[in-house]
Amino acid sequence: MAARSTLRRPLLTAWDSSESGREDKMKLDFLPLASTLLVGSAAGLGAFAGRNFLAQGLDYVERDVADKLRALRISTRSLHTLLVAWAATIGGVLIVLGIVLESLIPAAAICALLACLPWYVVRRLAEGRRRQLDDQLADAMVSFSNGVRAGLSLPQAMEILAQQSPRPVRDEFRQIVAEFNLGKPLEQTLIEAKERLRSENFSLFAAAVLASRRSGGKLNETVERIARSVLEMQRLERKVASETAQARKSAVYMAIAPALILVVYYFVDPANTTALFTTFFGQALLSAALVLNVTAYVWARFILTPDI
Repeated sequence: MAARSTLRRPLLTAWDSSESGREDKMKLDFLPLASTLLVGSAAGLGAFAGRNFLAQGLDYVERDVADKLRALRISTRSLHTLLVAWAATIGGVLIVLGIVLESLIPAAAICALLACLPWYVVRRLAEGRRRQLDDQLADAMVSFSNGVRAGLSLPQAMEILAQQSPRPVRDEFRQIVAEFNLGKPLEQTLIEAKERLRSENFSLFAAAVLASRRSGGKLNETVERIARSVLEMQRLERKVASETAQARKSAVYMAIAPALILVVYYFVDPANTTALFTTFFGQALLSAALVLNVTAYVWARFILTPDI
C-alpha cells in the first residue's frame, strides 16, 4: 500500500502541473480577446456619450457628400440611410478586426481609412467633373456668343449648347433649357445652376447673362472677353500642372515605397518584421506609419495643386 501511494503521488503531481499549465495558457490566450472587448466596450460607451458630436460630424459629412453627389448628378434621396449603414458597418468591422488582430490600434487605423476612402473618392470625382466642365465651358461660351451675334435669343443660343456641346457641359445646359421650357424664369435657372456647379467660370458667364438681361449691352462681346480670360487661365493651369507632374509622381512613389521596403525587409530579418504584426508595440508603429503615410500623400497632393 505504501509503495502504491508512493507511485500515485508523482502521477497526481504531474497531472496537477499539467492542468495548471493548461489553465495558465488558456488565461494567456484569453487576455488579448478580453482586452480587445474591454477597449471596444469603452469605445462604444464613449461614442454613446458623445453621440451629439457624432451626429454633428455625420451631418457635416452628409452635407458635403450630398453637395458632391449633386455635382455628379447623382440622387441623394437615400444618402442619410446609406451613411448610417456605412458607419454601422465600419463599427462592426472594427470589432471583428480587433478580435482577429487581437489589438484595437491597427483595427482602428484600418477602419479610419475605410471610412474616409469613399468620401475621398466622391470628392475626387466631383473635382474631376468640375475641372472637365471648366475646360469645356470656354468653347461653349464662344459658341454662345456666336449664336447671339447671329441673332438668336438667349434661350435659343443655350439650346444649341444643350444639343451640340460635349458632356458634362451639355447636361447642365440641357437642365437649364428644360427648366426654362417648363416655365421657370431664365434668371432663376442660371442662379440655381451657379449654386449647383460652384464653378468660377460658370459664375462669370451667368453674371454676364444676368447683367445683360437687366441693363442690356453687347452680350456677345462680354462673353467673348470672358472666354478669352478663361482660356488664358486654363493655359496657366496646364503649365502649372505640367511643371508639377514629376513632383506628383514622386509623391505616389513615396507613398508606395514603405510597403515595398517592408516586403524586402521581411526577407532580410523575418523575425523582427513578423514582430511588427504580432506585438502590440509593432502594431502601434505600423498603424502610426500608415496614418502618417496617407496624411503625407494627401498633403503633398494639396500642395502640388495650387489654386490660380
